[in-house]
Amino acid sequence: MVGTSFMAEAMEEARAAEARGEVPVGAVVVRAGEIIARGGNRTLELKDPTAHAELLVIRQAAAGLGSERLTDCDLWVTLEPCAMCSAAISFARIRRLYYGAPDLKMGAVEHGPRFFGQPTCHHAPEVYSGIAEREAADMLKRFFEARRG
Repeated sequence: MVGTSFMAEAMEEARAAEARGEVPVGAVVVRAGEIIARGGNRTLELKDPTAHAELLVIRQAAAGLGSERLTDCDLWVTLEPCAMCSAAISFARIRRLYYGAPDLKMGAVEHGPRFFGQPTCHHAPEVYSGIAEREAADMLKRFFEARRG
């Protein structure tokens, strides 16, 4: 499994999150061409405001590898990470970040604080945006439109 198929796996996790009533964001961590962690948002289920897809899969990958450093790992996520998740990506030393839809309100990679461009940022991954952007954005749009009624 390579390339955008990893984003397809992240989209599956986003759909599973939506089925649980969560904001549909999914993520996978990839190392040496294999998915080593996968998950979606669980903030409501876990009653945890930090249970974003990115943090959950970073925690899972770090535990599985027995290291807080994921220097040879890539993160695929359906939505532009927020500032909290961007900090975790930096601290984990994620090698590459691939994301789908931009988040104009809460995103912190190419919008808002542009976390990785700050002089205080410890590590900035290579960033690739817009992967399956329309599909990810459409899923989020439908989710929030249904909530607004």
